[in-house]
Amino acid sequence: MAIATLTAPPSLVPSGDRHWSREAVFYQIYPLGLLDAPRQNTPGAPVASRLPGLAAWGPHIRSIGANAVYLGPVFESVSHGYDTLDYRTVDRRLGTNDDLKDLVARWHEQGIRVILDGVLNHISRDAAPFRDLRERLEASPYRDWFANVRFGQRSPAGDPFMYEGWSFHYELAKLNLANQEVRAWLFETVRYWFREFGIDGLRLDAADVMDKGFLRDLAAVCREENPDCFLVGEVVHGDYAQWAGPGMLDSVTNYQAFKGLHSSLNDRNLFEIAHAFNREFGPEGIYRGLSLYNFADNHDVDRVASVLRDPADLYPLHAMLFTMPGIPSIYYASEWGYQGAKRDGWDDGPLRPAFAMPVPEGAKPAPDLEGWIARLAAVRAAHPALLDGDYTQAFVASAQLAYQRQTAGETALVALNVAHEPATIRAEVGLPEGATLVDALDPTIGATVHEGVVRLDLPARTVRILLTH
Repeated sequence: MAIATLTAPPSLVPSGDRHWSREAVFYQIYPLGLLDAPRQNTPGAPVASRLPGLAAWGPHIRSIGANAVYLGPVFESVSHGYDTLDYRTVDRRLGTNDDLKDLVARWHEQGIRVILDGVLNHISRDAAPFRDLRERLEASPYRDWFANVRFGQRSPAGDPFMYEGWSFHYELAKLNLANQEVRAWLFETVRYWFREFGIDGLRLDAADVMDKGFLRDLAAVCREENPDCFLVGEVVHGDYAQWAGPGMLDSVTNYQAFKGLHSSLNDRNLFEIAHAFNREFGPEGIYRGLSLYNFADNHDVDRVASVLRDPADLYPLHAMLFTMPGIPSIYYASEWGYQGAKRDGWDDGPLRPAFAMPVPEGAKPAPDLEGWIARLAAVRAAHPALLDGDYTQAFVASAQLAYQRQTAGETALVALNVAHEPATIRAEVGLPEGATLVDALDPTIGATVHEGVVRLDLPARTVRILLTH
């Protein structure tokens, strides 16, 4: 696909009543991996200031149309970052608190907002409160800080008491979020993050297993510190509306669409993703009022370039990612088609590789993909219909899909043909007779509405983003 030359993407200045997140394109960085930090922390080891190296990524992040970074985890931990030892000290493998503060300030200067990974559901069993419980047992002042502590039983980790680990991982001790001391400790920690580092929000790890009352109160604390903050929860299963909405989080991870984006292409069954879009965003969609956090891969799942059977499908997949309702996110290095799959079904190392900027062209399996993503981001940023428009399905077949995004002043008709041969479709649209649309990706191509239908001749493996003209 030919890649057009683009102007710089917009910085995140709210437009009218629209929260900045509605115009956001996120770039996710797992810093322990990208910065090639040791996989295990060494207590007492010298601080290694790797975080300043991320400042060099700012121009690249902006060049592909992203204007917000989800960064984390960053605080002192035992290994992968989700086994926190100290919530208020940057991991010695990454640098110092001043390094993080300076990085956020540098990215802000470049028009990039920053949200951090908030791992508040559990801490490492080597963290000070849990160590005290292990040493002092029933005499510990922290005996009620952890979920379902039961003395007289033995834990799988060998402790003379039982407790709840996250998802049966007993190195991750689940905090008792109903305990007032725990809540006060975590709330003050979050206040510290906003005040010390100047962050713009949080991604809340394991939000789907956290007490919803705690999340509601946490959201209030965050908004007291930064009324303009953005809060997104990791929700893998469940009804997203339980976690996102008024008084709760702003958004949640859209795992339903994540699965449909790649499996519908692998199976040449676009009915699957069409069903997901309709269920979530259509006229009777259950999440019409929510702006979900959309992604094709992240630090926990195989990279999309490893999941797709045909590398060419990276292009229509990202077209859907940037034109569906919600907030798109790119996981670092996936904009180059970089592959990565869990080793032996559990080792996340291959998902979280090290890179240094500038990245050599030879390390980019799909060198045109970043330009395609930048092009999609620019079209999305320029058109309210793609930022805020309602969703209506216009046509669906096994290898073709068309859908309409519409505001009061603009309509976008997105059409895809993922087959290896041309196809003609008749897309039903809610537009007046004779209305014309022009393809934002190729302005020489247009279409006209006749009797409520747009007839489109789609070459093989084609994406159109037609907008009212």
